[in-house]
Amino acid sequence: MSDIDSERNSLGGRVRRYARVGTAVGGLAARLAGERYLGFNVDKAEHAADLKAALGGLKGPLMKVAQILSTVPDALPKEYVDELSHLQSNAPAMGWPFVKRRMTTELGPGWQKKFAEFEREAASAASLGQVHRGVLHDGRKVAIKLQYPDMSSAVEADLRQLDWVFKLYRRYDTAIDPSLIHTELSARLREELDYGREARHMALYRHMLADEPAVHIPEVVDELSTNRLITMTWLDGTPFMKFLEENPDIETRNRVAHNMFRTWYVPFYFYGVIHGDPHLGNYTIRDDGSINLLDFGCIRVFPPAFVKGVIDLYRALRDDDEELAVQAYASWGFTDLDRETIDVLNVWARFLYGPLMEDRTRKIQESGSGLYGREIAEKVHGELKRLSGVRPPREFVLMDRAALGLGSVFMHLKAEVNWYRLFHDLIGEFDVDTLTARQDAALAAVGLDRPD
Repeated sequence: MSDIDSERNSLGGRVRRYARVGTAVGGLAARLAGERYLGFNVDKAEHAADLKAALGGLKGPLMKVAQILSTVPDALPKEYVDELSHLQSNAPAMGWPFVKRRMTTELGPGWQKKFAEFEREAASAASLGQVHRGVLHDGRKVAIKLQYPDMSSAVEADLRQLDWVFKLYRRYDTAIDPSLIHTELSARLREELDYGREARHMALYRHMLADEPAVHIPEVVDELSTNRLITMTWLDGTPFMKFLEENPDIETRNRVAHNMFRTWYVPFYFYGVIHGDPHLGNYTIRDDGSINLLDFGCIRVFPPAFVKGVIDLYRALRDDDEELAVQAYASWGFTDLDRETIDVLNVWARFLYGPLMEDRTRKIQESGSGLYGREIAEKVHGELKRLSGVRPPREFVLMDRAALGLGSVFMHLKAEVNWYRLFHDLIGEFDVDTLTARQDAALAAVGLDRPD
């Protein structure tokens, strides 16, 4: 296929993309309006399947948002969550003519001479780009992550559609006001388009986890990287689900759970930084149970007061301290909460903090539910709807996403760990001024600014 044909196909694909999203979202609008104003009985499960089929075929940023929303409690109705949770990260890869054009754009006409080897077939492909294997002239194996063309316009188009979905859902269900969820997801997705920023995130994680021997972070090859291309060292490891099949013994699984916990929460409690996407494709596992962390597009830096609020709420629940709970929610950004609403939010908080409250070895979830947190989320949702709802602060979105995503991983592992001791090893004598100083130093070391 010629480059011109590829370009034409790309344009045609984008036109079809917007038509399919528009049809799916328009159908949602019509059905919800019919239910609200005309008394129609909407089969949300059927429509959710239609929506998943449309989004799953797109394999773009809206699919990525859908994956995230599928694990944020009550951001969408249960029927939609059930369908969207099945979306996969693998996408059709760009062909070789397109790859050559994109690589020439990023590194210049002689780009192929800069690699000793460059595999034409993509090793993996996802929502915003694809990865090729390569070898440098010094013998280092590398991963070359190349962003798809025109992703900025695709992201903006998808975010407009998502805003429409959220506004419709707000009319359908008043339990959760998703306006700040959209604000947060928009900011993170736009950041994810900047591969230069992702390279700095990678450097930040190498800094924060330098003393963690069970976590491995790729190293960026700066001279072969741009704002739309990252070349980084290749890390060999086993995909998570394949690892589960090959390692049935509980000791190995517990070791992986321990390492995953520290991979995510050392950065958070020591530096106020969270990796917001514990998707199974974003890490692999080595033979010794250590973790390769691979994707750094969805990173959130929190104000130190937010981290303090997370610990304060834990202590409030542990000590039945209502005033401290009120302060904790306020420090997260929740506003206009009465005592009854706080009691409802505490139901969800007790679920998330539950494994951290007991100084014993246990599974992350001891009920028989197959979906981490779903039963509790439905109970909380019903109560919030009765109480006229809440508007979750934007900082809450990826923190909740990380907690639920990791909880799901720990359920898959069937890990039996003393979560209480893991947690207390991290928070120790927490001091917000110490965290602030650490965070400032780490961000400055890699050229990142503290977010507003």
